[in-house]
Amino acid sequence: MEKKKSVRKPKKSTKSTSKAKSIKKSTTKAKGLGDTVEAVLEATGVAKIAKWMLGEDCGCDARKDTLNKLFPYKKPNCLTEDEFAYLDEWFSIKRNSVTTEQQKMLVSINNRVFNENTITTNCTPCFLSGVQSKLKVIHTEYIKENK
Repeated sequence: MEKKKSVRKPKKSTKSTSKAKSIKKSTTKAKGLGDTVEAVLEATGVAKIAKWMLGEDCGCDARKDTLNKLFPYKKPNCLTEDEFAYLDEWFSIKRNSVTTEQQKMLVSINNRVFNENTITTNCTPCFLSGVQSKLKVIHTEYIKENK
């Protein structure tokens, strides 16, 4: 009688699956500096040490959220010709007030260019220092590029 040889299936390496997980995490697009810091701390093992020493709620999530809000990574979309023409006319005059229709148009441009959901406001200084100032930067960049 012949003995049947038992064939062992090779064990799956946990290293390859953990590498795949870490690669998968690192390929997600960072929203801001907080995501980048988190990725570095996880890659170096500092995050595990912090959780071991401080517990699961080590403050990492709060730090990440704060840094993402303070230093977001935003790549604005390009202005259309109509948007540029509107902004060109808008910034040709120094303004201290904004009508509702003007504000709606500027918010519409802002939301498309910056992928935001900004809404109109009754506070003209808030609007001018927020939406208008961001659009001014974009408009100025377009003018510099075309000189």
